Amino acid sequence: MSPTATPLSGDGGTDADRVLRGSDLARAALQAAKEAAGNKRKAQSTKGKIPHTGSRRRRRWSGAGADSRDPQKFGALLGKIAAERGWHDQLANGEVFGRWTAIVGAEIAEHAKPMSLRDGELTVQASSTAWATQLRLLQRQLLAKIAKGVGDGVVKRLKVHGPAAPSWRYGPRHVAGRGPRDTYG
Repeated sequence: MSPTATPLSGDGGTDADRVLRGSDLARAALQAAKEAAGNKRKAQSTKGKIPHTGSRRRRRWSGAGADSRDPQKFGALLGKIAAERGWHDQLANGEVFGRWTAIVGAEIAEHAKPMSLRDGELTVQASSTAWATQLRLLQRQLLAKIAKGVGDGVVKRLKVHGPAAPSWRYGPRHVAGRGPRDTYG
């Protein structure tokens, strides 16, 4: 039997007597599809669903007002994603470093730079010991500025370090057990 021909059963003849070809095959497939659709519609109506009456319901369109289906700004979408995934704390920490000059002011940012932020403690390195002392005196004002700029609770404590001096502990002129300037003899 060829792949385009299928036997017709239930038509009074045997399968070997009657074979569908061409347009007869298409009519039989259409009839089978109509019967399947009718059976499906009957099954849905028995489940308590309202059968299709032919009247169309009007779709709800967006209109002139704001709607969640309207195009959104990229920043707003990123904000929603960050809130859904719990990234707010990490982004706030990064914002302290990224907006340091805008948060504390140009003069302070010129002489102090943030080094690390862990568990609410911001470590800042000053350019001189005088600036380190000044930053310690301005600690409350700096914490208020940071809270205003990035939000409350991001930075709880401020730790100020002076300038990093070169280490005299290691090198060609180091003697174990002696101080850093004891080797000048």
